[in-house]
Amino acid sequence: MTEEKKGWFQRFKKKPEQKSEQAAEQTVEAAPESVPIQTLDVASEVSAEPAPAPISESEQPDAAAPTPNADVTAPKSIAPKEEASTNGPTAPVTTDKPVAETSENDAPATAEITATVEKVEAAEATQTPETAAGAAEERAGWFQRLKTSLKKSTGAISGGITGIFTKAKLDDETLEELEDLLITSDLGVAVAAKLTGVLSKDRFNKEITGEEVKEILAAEIEAILAPVAVPLVVDGSNKPHIILMAGVNGAGKTTTIGKLAKKFKEDGKSVMLAAGDTFRAAAVEQLTIWGERTGVPVITKEIGSESAALAYEAVDRAVKDDVDVLLIDTAGRLQNREELMDELAKVVRVIGKKLPGAPHDTIIVLDATTGQNAVHQVEVFQKMAAITGIVMTKLDGSARGGVLVACAEKFGLPVHAIGIGESIEDLQPFDAKEFANALVGLET
Repeated sequence: MTEEKKGWFQRFKKKPEQKSEQAAEQTVEAAPESVPIQTLDVASEVSAEPAPAPISESEQPDAAAPTPNADVTAPKSIAPKEEASTNGPTAPVTTDKPVAETSENDAPATAEITATVEKVEAAEATQTPETAAGAAEERAGWFQRLKTSLKKSTGAISGGITGIFTKAKLDDETLEELEDLLITSDLGVAVAAKLTGVLSKDRFNKEITGEEVKEILAAEIEAILAPVAVPLVVDGSNKPHIILMAGVNGAGKTTTIGKLAKKFKEDGKSVMLAAGDTFRAAAVEQLTIWGERTGVPVITKEIGSESAALAYEAVDRAVKDDVDVLLIDTAGRLQNREELMDELAKVVRVIGKKLPGAPHDTIIVLDATTGQNAVHQVEVFQKMAAITGIVMTKLDGSARGGVLVACAEKFGLPVHAIGIGESIEDLQPFDAKEFANALVGLET
């Protein structure tokens, strides 16, 4: 691996197709065949280890942890031969019971997720150096990709500014119209007032063009976003470094976990996944597919099992296997369901008692299409799970990209990455300047 490719959040690979990230999240495949493994009692496992604090009776998981010497069968790989030669053999998937069949309430037919994954893989396999170079010339860089993905949000803001600023001087009427435009573009009331306040202070009753307004807005938005543009970094002193993924159903948690897993593995780290959404067979199956595709083990349990028990087992196995990174999926839940949020809080507590200081990152995955509802989601999840960072997905299918600015201004949480498409390389590190310029439609 060359110096340019070191660090998954430092790479900017380019790919011509623009796809929606939503397709991969909402599709399902049948669970691969699995074989039950031997188990041992969780209580005896805990007592044999002096370091972790004991788990209280109310939080003691009711499931058994797998033994270190348990036999694990590698499921058949769905990846095409071209990718297999690059990523090596498929890693095993660890289960303690067969995965239940997908229920009628679980997302679409299982064959669709296979078709989606194979379509993405086929597109990646056709990217020869020659075609990639030609595509790079046509795209003119990541900024243009980002701008294209944000075209719905950009069109609303840029077009609105052009229509508003037809007068020679900035007056109260144009300022009011601009503030309304920014609010309807989901930047939020506080951000809209702040931006128009800057314009009023410096340029009121002075001549100004629409392009100058864009430049001022871009600079102010960048100032809001710059402090939160923080890469997701794995701390090597944590073995494993545990990342808990949270968010509502359909936000893109499972897909994001799969993309992160591949990027971490390409960076030379050993990775393990845990299918903590134990209530949906679809979620377990989808994460299993990502595990097969990226060549990393996946810890699963029978559908309906306690999610805290699954998290406990995953941490136990990751410690025994000396894994660098453990990514734990959680059940999607509405922020207004108190009992589900309490369950998430229990998962966090159990992880912390098994491995003090963990989870080391608790990331909320937000769907840009939800607009201002994303702000409320962060507020509620932060109280229950101590959110440490944000990943925003589906920016390519929304006119509400401005909500990321609203979240940054209100919470100041690190924004680790943004998703602008379906493929693995469509999840990229967040850059404040590029995002601000693309959002207002600056040709930079």
